[in-house]
This record gives sequence, structure tokens and C-alpha cells, in this order.
Amino acid sequence: MTSRNVARLFATAALTALLAATASQASGIAMSPPGSTSSADSSGSTDSTGSLVDRIALPNGFQPEGIAIDAHGTAYTGSLADGDIYAADVRSGEGEIIAQGPGTPSVGLKVDHRGRLFVAGGPSGSARVIDTETGELLASYQLTTDPSFVNDVVLTRSGAWFTDSQQARLYRLPLAPSGALPEADEVETLPLTGDWMQQPGFNANGIAQTPDRQALLVIQSATGTLFRVDPATGDATAVDLGGIALTAGDGLLVSGRTLYVVQNRLNTVAVIDLDAAGTSGMLVDQLTSPEFQVPTTVAAYADSLFLPNARFGTPPTPDTTYQVTRIDR
Repeated sequence: MTSRNVARLFATAALTALLAATASQASGIAMSPPGSTSSADSSGSTDSTGSLVDRIALPNGFQPEGIAIDAHGTAYTGSLADGDIYAADVRSGEGEIIAQGPGTPSVGLKVDHRGRLFVAGGPSGSARVIDTETGELLASYQLTTDPSFVNDVVLTRSGAWFTDSQQARLYRLPLAPSGALPEADEVETLPLTGDWMQQPGFNANGIAQTPDRQALLVIQSATGTLFRVDPATGDATAVDLGGIALTAGDGLLVSGRTLYVVQNRLNTVAVIDLDAAGTSGMLVDQLTSPEFQVPTTVAAYADSLFLPNARFGTPPTPDTTYQVTRIDR
């Protein structure tokens, strides 16, 4: 056991316990499951689609949470243990650490067409931007000094939006039309109002844009409620899903008018058909896989979805194995 692994083990014990307890709490919420259930074929590590691997092995002890995939098919995952960023080819499964972490968690991730990876910093209250080509740290932002858990991020035309699972607010890094990153003092904070009621445990978690790109979608993990948020005012309105609770809701992905919601402790991805404005939707499918071990977030490539397995509830050690699982959309 190296000194780095020892530090990794002890530095994240409290965080793992918090995430596991939150997921366990969420899994106790009742859910009505109309719609069909599909099981994806993840029967081996070999290529089942003719071009993409079914699983990507991560370094032992990595503790993944977020995932992003660029247009070239490189998947990026971040470590809750020390913030390392691992990049892997979705065709071969081969990968390596491209950026050493700051010693604090890397949580939600998004990559833009300029090859910049936006990273949510969890309990550090920070966000950072990494050059995926060189691994260089391009910028770091202290979003808040309050008790916080900066959890996920989505990129829009106007900037990068981050959720905070401990505070009823979003943060925005405004991006210029040229793509220039903002200065440290240009970070914006948007309080969540309207229907939003802060609860014990984890609150704002996954975030995405509505299909018409006019508003934001945010899942409140503590209640399993999906909200539509006005990015100008912070007014949050519960999305009408016909009474469905998105229990243990975590990462979100919108593709066209389809919303994918990772339900971590349920080892399920809910598939929802949304209206363009994101004000209402219907559960149309539930995807699962025998390979799931508490998946947290989701990214798409071609006709596949890739999900990192956080394995919350499994005691993390330097030798604990972790992987990303591929399923069909």
C-alpha cells in the first residue's frame, strides 16, 4: 500500500459514508413504476456492438462519480478519492490518468468542443477547468465558502451551471461568445425559489437543459422530485411526471426530448419523454443491467449510454475495483 493510497483511503472515508447514507435514505422513498423495464446486454468486457466496449476498468481505489464523453469517444471520469481525472477510449477501454487531482473530490463533469473539462468540486465548494489534451489546469473557481457539495454541472450557451446539494442555489460561470473563461470574481449565484423547499440530506444533484434550451432541469435527490428552473430568476417548478417519484435520482442527461435519470441505489435509469419546455413528461422505460453497482451519472456516445459505478455501500479500499458500464439506449 503506497502513501498515496493510504491518503486516498482516509481522506474519503467520511465522504463515502455521507454519500452512502444519502443514497440509502433516498432508496426508502416509495416509487410507482409504470412503463416497461429493459435489461441491457453487458455480458462481457468484449465489444458487443462491433465498436464499443461493454465495460471500462478504472484504477483500483478510484471511486468514480462523474462522466463526460467527447466527440472523439474519449470518456472522462473523476475520482471522489483525490480528484484525479481518468480518460479512456470507449472503443478499446484503454485509458490513463490525465490530470492529478487537488486532493479533494471530482464529482460531476462536462466537456466542451474546445476540449475543456468542467469539474464540480464537491465539499471543497469549488469548480475547475482542465485542458483534456495536456491535463493542464486552466482555471479554478471558489464558488462558495459556505458548507457545500458542488455536485454536477451542465454547459449552456451562456455558461457552466453547477448544483449545490447542501445549499438552495446554483452557480454560473459565464462564458463569453468567444468561449473565454470568466475571471474569479465573475462567478454568479442563483438562489432557488418557487416550489423549491430545501430538505435534510442531499438536495440539488443532477442538472441538464430542457429540450428547448430555455430552462434548466434539476433533480432533488432527497425527494425524488424533478424541477424546471428559470435561469434568469431561479424560480423552480416541479415537472409534472404524472405522480412518479424519481427515487434516488442522481445524474441527468437530455437527448432530444428524452431525459435519462440515473437512480443510483435502484441500479436503474429512468427514461422520460418530455415536452419541449420541460414542464411535463411521462416515464416510458426503465433500463438496468446486471453490471450496475450503484451507477451515479450518465453520458452518451453513439447509441450507447456509459455509467460509472460508484459502489456506494461497499467499503472503499486501495484495492477496491471500479468500472464504467455500457448499456444500449
